[in-house]
Amino acid sequence: MADFFGVEDLDNMDYEEIGLMVGIEIHQQLDTKEKLFCRCPTIQRDVEESNFEFFRYLRAKKSEMGEEDRAAREEVLRSKRFIYKFYDTTCLVEADEEPPSEINREAIRIAVLIARMLNMKLVDEVHVMRKIVIDGSNTTGFQRTALIAYDGHYEVNGKRIGISTICVEEEACRKIEEGEDYVVYSLDRLGIPLVEIGTEPDIKHPKDAIEAARKLGMILRSTGMVKRGLGTIRQDVNISIRDGARVEIKGVQSLDILDKIVEYEVLRQLNLLRIRDELKKRNIGTQEIQDRVYDVTDLFKNTKSKILRRASFIGAVLLKGFSGLVGVEIQPGRRLGTEFSDIAKNFGLGGIFHTDELPAYGITAEEVEELRRKLNSTNDDAMIIAAGNRGRVERALLRICERARICLIGVPEETRRANEDGTTSYLRPLPGAARMYPETDVSPVVIDEGLMDLEIPELIDERAQRYEKLGLSKDLAYIIADSPYTDIFEGFSKELQPSLVARVLYLAPAELKKDGFKIENLRRDHLIFTLNLLKEGRIAKEGVYDVLKLFCENPDVAEDEVFKRIKTSEEAEKELESFIDGLLLEKKDFIADKREKSFKPLMGLVMKEFRGKVDGKVIAELLQNKIREFVEGLN
Repeated sequence: MADFFGVEDLDNMDYEEIGLMVGIEIHQQLDTKEKLFCRCPTIQRDVEESNFEFFRYLRAKKSEMGEEDRAAREEVLRSKRFIYKFYDTTCLVEADEEPPSEINREAIRIAVLIARMLNMKLVDEVHVMRKIVIDGSNTTGFQRTALIAYDGHYEVNGKRIGISTICVEEEACRKIEEGEDYVVYSLDRLGIPLVEIGTEPDIKHPKDAIEAARKLGMILRSTGMVKRGLGTIRQDVNISIRDGARVEIKGVQSLDILDKIVEYEVLRQLNLLRIRDELKKRNIGTQEIQDRVYDVTDLFKNTKSKILRRASFIGAVLLKGFSGLVGVEIQPGRRLGTEFSDIAKNFGLGGIFHTDELPAYGITAEEVEELRRKLNSTNDDAMIIAAGNRGRVERALLRICERARICLIGVPEETRRANEDGTTSYLRPLPGAARMYPETDVSPVVIDEGLMDLEIPELIDERAQRYEKLGLSKDLAYIIADSPYTDIFEGFSKELQPSLVARVLYLAPAELKKDGFKIENLRRDHLIFTLNLLKEGRIAKEGVYDVLKLFCENPDVAEDEVFKRIKTSEEAEKELESFIDGLLLEKKDFIADKREKSFKPLMGLVMKEFRGKVDGKVIAELLQNKIREFVEGLN
């Protein structure tokens, strides 16, 4: 299989020739006080604060068309028990013990604003739908979602990117822990309003995917009405190539690796197509891969493999004609066998062994040969081994057989998880259309003038350009423009130097963080208080660090205590004058010898004592005047 693609070919990939199509899905939490279908606050809690928990199982049901969603079916086969952590800030709606309240209209207003910013067509009436989700992330077994607008667009580097839809949805539970047969979820996040925005597959190059996602995120933040911080925004990416399939990659946390994710998915699909072609050359058809799980527990009763020796059940399946293919690398560090292992892990197993990597891991060549005899296998075939609970092993191995048959077709439509290195792992089959049905407990909402009264805001990019004209560097201008403190900057920049305001809002906190202080303790009122001290002339700009340091150490420190612990500008300047007078007396011989040239070394001594307390220009001016008077007195 020497003709397989390698990572080194990615730099020269002709993405137009292979028919790359990429679409982005953004899930952004909205900054509302209440959740989407109840009046609970949209705050997250420490798990230790949970005051109650309950559990349940979820089961898939057929749609009104008599169809069963393939992703839901696999979740049922995984057979997990879902445990939910309850809090005093959650209610019976999250627990699915009470019907939902009317939809949060503030969330709709924000979504309508975003839709208008994306040139979208608004629906006349918002109808809530139920979308089947039985991975336990919602206690109901479905997620409530509502279409707000459709058919929009925005531009990225002169290219038009279509927006297919924008929906308002309820956020899912937060996953806390997962074991072989259970998952623990936290209910604090469930129900937080979010918008789901999906682009058309108009992105044709990996680098463009980064820019498209970055621009969309910037537009959302420009509203000032979305939540900030880790986990409040998630990017999913849909990728396909010609002759491949649409694959949804979920949970892209860093935009910096989005291009790598696209590149590696292209590589994976190309290599799966080559595996397909190789299987065709070997005359392997779907009938060759039988849904038969062999009980090979006794065969390994004396094995040196610790994993197999302690297993209650060991199963194996035969993949005809797959020898040498299960071990083929299809992404950096990931092989076809890794794809099969992902499936086993989803069923609560530790993974699999396959004969392309054996003998190894304590499994001997003799055991492999005995296994071949047991399964009636030739050297052209591959065998997959899994160990654990019998039911889970059998379900996982049958699912692996199904996945192996798809190799004969090419690339499966599926949902995958983004890994930190840009590769991806299998999660579940791609959901089909048979999972949506109307929500009967929530009334529709008419889109009227009252939901379109929010003013379209200035974009962060435009605001940053304006701040550059005020004298901020390009990088600092964007940081301030993209911060939650732009209103503070705008207000105080009318009375103080913009660079000084930026120092309070960003530069000084950055210095404090570098010095080990807890800048997460800093609040808006602390920053405003510090800026007012500057405006009133009660501290010099160098005193900003000391004031903010006090708030880092104790965010609830009283204002009068701050005044006690820092010197005002006037007090510091009096102390400065007294210090300089004493210094000149002490260094009178040095000054008499060096005269005006004594300024620089003396300035160093003064700054050592007063740095951060008095403006450096004030120090320099006073010291120069004092030296000049001293020298004139000598004459």
